[in-house]
Amino acid sequence: MPKRIAVSLVLIGLTAFLFTGCRKGAIIEPGPEGAGQGEEVVKEEKPPGETEAAREQEQIEASLETKTYPGIEGEVLESSMLHDIHFAFDRYDLSPEARGILAKNAEFILKFPRAKIQIEGHCDERGTNEYNLALGERRALSAKKYLVSLGVPAHRLATISYGEELPIDPRHNEEAWAKNRRAHFVILSR
Repeated sequence: MPKRIAVSLVLIGLTAFLFTGCRKGAIIEPGPEGAGQGEEVVKEEKPPGETEAAREQEQIEASLETKTYPGIEGEVLESSMLHDIHFAFDRYDLSPEARGILAKNAEFILKFPRAKIQIEGHCDERGTNEYNLALGERRALSAKKYLVSLGVPAHRLATISYGEELPIDPRHNEEAWAKNRRAHFVILSR
């Protein structure tokens, strides 16, 4: 009799398994070392788009670095995925290269609908403080206008001019001046 019960239970179990099967998208793997015989771990398989999005989110989070800035309270984040654009001497118009960089920045910004971005206009040390503040503002506004044309909502973009006050390269030569003529992007909130 016990043999009949065992066979019946096995047949019932196999029938139940055939009709219910595994959960869709589940992967059955052997249990961890030392687990009892026959124990298995079921892992949910994520749809391909979901895994890619999670990986991209991790990459973006890893690119963020908290910084402090003069005149800005709270958390300010720099991202290695937001790139500066550079300008010719005494100019605020966008080169084709700057437009390409802004297009990539727009893609990044649009992935975070709650993020507020500040565009900083910078100049080299030549010119008066007043002139450089005005030129830095025109540079920041030029970048903002182009980002808006690419679909970034204007209310998510703030501008500020630092003129010549925060050079990225403090040297006094053409190479340094070219680096300092830029628009820089920081994340004020996310």
